[in-house]
Amino acid sequence: MSSWRTNFLRALAERAVPAAKAEELFSEAALQAADYGLALEQVFGPATAYADQLARALRVPPAARLVAEGNSPALRIDGVSKRYRRRQVLSDITLEVCRGESVAVVGANGCGKSTLLKICAGTIRPDTGTVARAKHVGYVPQSGGTAEFLTAAEHFELFAAARPDSRRRGKATGEGLAASLGWRPSSGQTAGQLSGGTRQKLNVVLGELSSPDLLLLDEPYQGFDHGSYLDLWTQVDRWRENGTGVLIVTHMLSDLDRVDRIIELDAPED
Repeated sequence: MSSWRTNFLRALAERAVPAAKAEELFSEAALQAADYGLALEQVFGPATAYADQLARALRVPPAARLVAEGNSPALRIDGVSKRYRRRQVLSDITLEVCRGESVAVVGANGCGKSTLLKICAGTIRPDTGTVARAKHVGYVPQSGGTAEFLTAAEHFELFAAARPDSRRRGKATGEGLAASLGWRPSSGQTAGQLSGGTRQKLNVVLGELSSPDLLLLDEPYQGFDHGSYLDLWTQVDRWRENGTGVLIVTHMLSDLDRVDRIIELDAPED
């Protein structure tokens, strides 16, 4: 690890990334590799190439703007702030996500990424600011979101009922979407009997089941194996091509070149 770390930090320094930020990026990469039980080079490849990829991603300005000319916004939040008791979680956040655009939200643990997504989804209210979103929204939480005693097919039928035009084909549509993530739901198996990764695949399918205009994903790959993880990013590309706006919370910095823009939230206040 020591030579990979040395080469990684040296390459970031050559690309004008501040030392403190470089150390933070290395720590996040080391934790991610540890989660997989693999060496850093097995997960990220050569240190210099990965450093170059991150440096290019960090140069993308986190400005709230329309990047695809002619595309209308699927989400617009303006001046959003949120405090829990004495701790300020979000401060004056403004951003837009266009239809057909993918935007990643990154930042240190506790900086409010999940809180921001919940505000965008409408499950919690901000203390200040406004939120305007498209009519049809899909939300994939980091955990939860499914009912223990319902089967996958029952989930598909229930969620498809949210839109009359998809109600009749909910089960077939859900099974087709599941197949795109390498999963074939078993008849009679309830959500509570699924592994963590498979349950998260169910969450992803439910999020996109009714062809939303805006899809909100909170680290949706929890428990995925490497193949399923790659399948998810293929899905992100497909959603964009179909005109869906995608906002994804992620700590997987190796894939930031696969999104159109990056929003980095500031570290939480003490």
